[in-house]
Order: sequence, then C-alpha cells, then structure tokens
Amino acid sequence: MTTADTATTAVPDLRPVLLHALDVATPIVTLAAATDLDGPTPCDDYDLRTLLGHCLTVVDRIRVVTGGGHFSEVPQVTVVDDERIVEAWTTAVDRLATALPSVDLASLVTAPFGVLPAGAVLGSYIGEVAVHSWDLAAAIGRRDLLDGALAAPLLPSAQARIPEQGRDQMPFGAVVPVPDGADDYDRLVAWFGRRPDWSA
Repeated sequence: MTTADTATTAVPDLRPVLLHALDVATPIVTLAAATDLDGPTPCDDYDLRTLLGHCLTVVDRIRVVTGGGHFSEVPQVTVVDDERIVEAWTTAVDRLATALPSVDLASLVTAPFGVLPAGAVLGSYIGEVAVHSWDLAAAIGRRDLLDGALAAPLLPSAQARIPEQGRDQMPFGAVVPVPDGADDYDRLVAWFGRRPDWSA
C-alpha cells in the first residue's frame, strides 16, 4: 500500500452522510422558499431570504473547496430571485453530488476554518448543513422534518472543533445551556449558539 493509499484510508468517507444531510434539507428549503422570506430566523443577522442564500453558498463552497478551489470564490450569501431559490438549490446539490465521487479525501484544501484534508472539511460542512437545516425548520415551524439521527454523531466533532470559550472571533454565539435529557439536535444547535426553544 502506498503512502497516499494509507492517508486516504485514514480519512473517513463522509460523502454519503453529506448527501443524506442534503436530502433532509431539500424539503425544508422548498417549504421555506414558499413562505414569508422577510421573516426572522435563529440566525440574528439573517432573515429567511438571506439564510436561504447562505445555504446556497454552503453547497457551492463544499463543491469548490473539496475540488481544490478557494472558499472566497463563492460569496457569503448567494443572491438569486425569490422564485428561483428552489431551482438554484436543486442545481447546486446536483452539481455537488456529481463532483463528490472524484474528491480526494486526503488532499489538503482551504476552507474558511483552515487548511485541512478534504475528508475533514466534509465533516465540518455536514455540521453546517445540519444546523442551517434546523435554522430553516425552526423559522417555518417544521422541526418535524429534521433527522435526529443525523445530529447525534455531529455533536462530538463540533465540541472538539469549536471551543466553548473564546468565540469572539468566531461566527458562533455562546453555548446555550440545555437541560438533562435534551435531544441530540437541541444539544447540537445549542453548541452552535442557538436557543433550542427559538420561535418566530
């Protein structure tokens, strides 16, 4: 076995998990795009329209970054006409799904959070897709569309990657305390600074 083969096998293949996270997100995006796009979201700086535009960015950035490009090639918020949001989402997901099989999981790539193997970057982006899916679902009152099983394995990696203290220069609020027995999704979004009981 070559060194490259060893490096590749050491990086877990999270591509199927990412595709599942996007499958869960798609009906939520579709419903959110059909509601009041000026409405609030758990992301204080984003109304629903802007959050959907950022979700488009996330999907495109995953494709660009894991393909060896720089994250800055995609704007922080992708702006499209309101009536084209679902079409743009579907197109972005399809382009990513087509590109994923050729991703070299061991190759070093440049994401907003550092230079890491592409496989590790996928793990971080799965967390972002899952949390923004929660944001959208909370904004439209459809948390029932989320998959709690997706959140469970994401929490330990999020806790390892994102410190509880010293977040001043990070795009996350303070960790929100949750009661004993809180479900996996509540614990995940609380670590990202969301209030699990948020409502519009």
